[in-house]
Amino acid sequence: MRLYHCKNSRSLRPLWTLEEMQLDYELVTMNFPPRFEHDGYLDVNPLGTVPSFVDGGVTLTESTAICHYLAEKYGPTPLAVASDEIGYGEYLNWLYRSDATLTFPQTLVLRYTRLEPEERRVPQVVEDYTKWYLSRLRSVESALEDREYLCAGRFTIADIAVGYALFMGISLGLNEYYKPNCQRYLKSLMEREGFIKAMACK
Repeated sequence: MRLYHCKNSRSLRPLWTLEEMQLDYELVTMNFPPRFEHDGYLDVNPLGTVPSFVDGGVTLTESTAICHYLAEKYGPTPLAVASDEIGYGEYLNWLYRSDATLTFPQTLVLRYTRLEPEERRVPQVVEDYTKWYLSRLRSVESALEDREYLCAGRFTIADIAVGYALFMGISLGLNEYYKPNCQRYLKSLMEREGFIKAMACK
């Protein structure tokens, strides 16, 4: 298994999953954006996005899908929630919500505060999508009112997927607006051995 990774990018999700599952893998760490900075990367992933994950003849490029793939293919693992378990529907919903609802607005904030040249930055987009992200985060705050993790009474890849979105908010300065449950949750996730090891990977 080979994971193509950029520090603090969405590839942290599968890297964290690999560490939690204690699987053997090869890590290719690249500078961002890899389509320009890593020679030959477009041959691996023509989209030029990160991550890319190669397992034999299988190539995946969506971070949460890679986590799901690892948990299903290389389980059994408590990181996955089975279809006959209570909480399975919540589990799937959080997996999809993590990117479609939470990380998506953050990418626009990132683009129009850091990635675009000064003359192309759009403060109104930043303001609007910051509000979008924080309003959607209310679902996480509410879910954590009476529990430590999002579903099934344990830490799962749903927590990795959503937890990454909260972590990404730190680099954007959005974490100062997090409510108490999200603050507590993020702190506990960042104290996990799997997260610490993933962050230390070179």
